[in-house]
Amino acid sequence: MVTSSKGGKEPFYITTTLPYVNAEPHMGHALEFVRADIIARFKESLGYEVFFNTGTDEHGQKLVESAQKAGVDIKKFVDDNALYFKSLLPKLGIKEDIHFIRTTDSSHEKSAQEFWKLVKERGYIYKKNYKAKYCVECEENKADSELVDDRCSIHTNREIEIREEENYFFKFSEFGDQLLGLYDKAESEGRSFVVPSFRLNEMREFIKGGLEDFSISRLKTKMSWGIPVPDDEDHVIYVWFDALINYISTLGWPEDKENFEKFWTNGTPVQYCGKDNTRFQSVMWQAMLLAAGLPNSHTIVVNGFITGDGGVKMSKSLGNVVNPMDIVSQYGTDALRYFLAREISSFEDSPFTLERFKESYNSGLANGLGNLVARTVKMAVSYDAFPDVSPSDYLIEHSYAGKYLEKFEIKGAMDEIWNRIAGIDKLIQEQKPFQEIKNNREKAVKDVKHYINEVYRIAWELAPFMPETSRKILSSLEKKESPENLFPRKD
Repeated sequence: MVTSSKGGKEPFYITTTLPYVNAEPHMGHALEFVRADIIARFKESLGYEVFFNTGTDEHGQKLVESAQKAGVDIKKFVDDNALYFKSLLPKLGIKEDIHFIRTTDSSHEKSAQEFWKLVKERGYIYKKNYKAKYCVECEENKADSELVDDRCSIHTNREIEIREEENYFFKFSEFGDQLLGLYDKAESEGRSFVVPSFRLNEMREFIKGGLEDFSISRLKTKMSWGIPVPDDEDHVIYVWFDALINYISTLGWPEDKENFEKFWTNGTPVQYCGKDNTRFQSVMWQAMLLAAGLPNSHTIVVNGFITGDGGVKMSKSLGNVVNPMDIVSQYGTDALRYFLAREISSFEDSPFTLERFKESYNSGLANGLGNLVARTVKMAVSYDAFPDVSPSDYLIEHSYAGKYLEKFEIKGAMDEIWNRIAGIDKLIQEQKPFQEIKNNREKAVKDVKHYINEVYRIAWELAPFMPETSRKILSSLEKKESPENLFPRKD
């Protein structure tokens, strides 16, 4: 067990970003949930005390518009959608003890207001009139360099709005040197503040281009669905400023100082996000923490996008959107977790198509892992060739997948496991114990015991990635009986 300097388990904190509840969950959400869960389970297996956070982002103009379009009261709209997102977590195999925060929780709203007051008291919030081009879909002001034909380069189907009003602003421009220093400090410690490092380089260039103060409030008469600005009933807090604070409000900040110090200050907080969120997580949020005089995050891990075939962005109009729950209902939770862990690049964009999923399922699971477990256990039962195995033989500290997980290279870890599976398959074909048993039973039994030992090891290695499959394999080995067909082939 990993222990802290004060005794007890070493703390570890990990969080996803909070999905915005204006639309139904998509494969990108599933990717982030599952990958953070894999790291949480891995750290827990090492003996860490893990605080795992996710939740829903529930303020802003997009939600008001979506509720109006649906003809539903805004409160009911966010309540229903938040419940839907929360109900998906067990279906994705996410740890039962995950913390789920909603930005409409009264505790979060109180934390956001306390954070605002702290930053304002330290001199980093001011009020001014401004005029800006605003993308409602991004909930963000846009510079001309970010526009194409005077539309957001991401949301080209919607016209940019011109906003002219008095708002509160955050002195973002004052933190460029401190942010670069934060990145340099991490590198001096032998790590990258943003993983992968090429995303960090993008953020360095963004900062070197000059940071501009940004608006952090909206007039209540124009945007009522938000957290009230402390001591100013005419304004609500800008949705991004509010939402980012969830990473510490979930810990009970500022009231629960002990929990905050344990998991944030001393827990090397890790944040997973998609590449479109990198700037918010690794630049804006870090500047906000600096402004509040609070410790910064430890690592920001950035996923690429899941695309359609040929790298085309998924969209309903193109008909290439795949609902993660449709995959789970047809193939099972661990089959989806397998694909997201092994077939999606750790950091680059990757395609998801039903054809690609089915091919991977049959080759990697039905014909790969499932076939290996079935044939080795069947031989072990027939030849009475189960070795004496202790859990201590498979300490996760000696994990061959763990060296990849420490660097958040999830695909690399899965590839390593499947290389071992392929290696055992090859060994069985070479040694042919099913023939050798007739001529040299002692050697055949010895060989099969070796295979079973390797299957034990694979089951242990799979625990963070495919927990239910891992339990099924270990159970069959402990009972010394053939397991059910783990992954029936799909034609």
